[in-house]
Amino acid sequence: MPDWLAVIILGIIEGVTEFLPISSTGHLLIPQNLGWLPRQGDLFDVVIQSGAVVAVLAVFMKRLKHLMATLRDVETQDYLKKLAGAFLITVAGGLVIKKADIELPETIQPVAWATLLGGVLILILERLYHGRSSVAQITWTVVVAVAAAQLIAAVFPGTSRSGASILMAMAFGIARPAATEFSFLLGIPTLLAAGGLKILSAFADGASAGENWALILLGTAVSAVSAFVVVRWLVHFVQSHTFTSFAWYRIALGVLLLVMAAMNGH
Repeated sequence: MPDWLAVIILGIIEGVTEFLPISSTGHLLIPQNLGWLPRQGDLFDVVIQSGAVVAVLAVFMKRLKHLMATLRDVETQDYLKKLAGAFLITVAGGLVIKKADIELPETIQPVAWATLLGGVLILILERLYHGRSSVAQITWTVVVAVAAAQLIAAVFPGTSRSGASILMAMAFGIARPAATEFSFLLGIPTLLAAGGLKILSAFADGASAGENWALILLGTAVSAVSAFVVVRWLVHFVQSHTFTSFAWYRIALGVLLLVMAAMNGH
């Protein structure tokens, strides 16, 4: 398969899965680790996630304009401080992860186990959340918890950044729509920073010369377009439906991947 076609497929996968609780990174790694598509490397997998941010900006433009227009309001300032706090905690934790030299797995088992166990955890959390009263106000406890969820997702591909952060907020009593909005808005600086840091590291380490930047840009553009096409529906779906169907999908996929790995002797 030509590299450009593989990159387009991966870009579509990223754009479609970034905002679902099924892990975009996991779904990017699955076809690469199984040898179905050419391996692209960590830089590619991280940078093309930045393209999906364009879709979030478009869908939440009205909300972002409202925040900018009400900067003097105490409520807006409080909300932006909490977004900034969650982002800074994530950045600090991300730097620790980078210093620990944790890289994306080259085998399928870690992704399979994270996918499977994540599905089970979603079922448990949804059961606990069902029937509970919830609020829309994001607290500082939730800020720390959501940032921790993002870091867990970064360390264990297959976890899902958006899914983990939304469910973590819900576990602390935040209403699903408010948890979804906070997670998605937090994803804007988080994904942009992750992509930017990866690019800077590539140049600092001298690894940039060996990268095919045309393919990276192609994958990022395809990710942005595919995410833009589906994200509006996804946002409304995630806000108003449980994650139970995604949980069963994750469990089935995780089991299937583990069986395939065992049959292939990996």
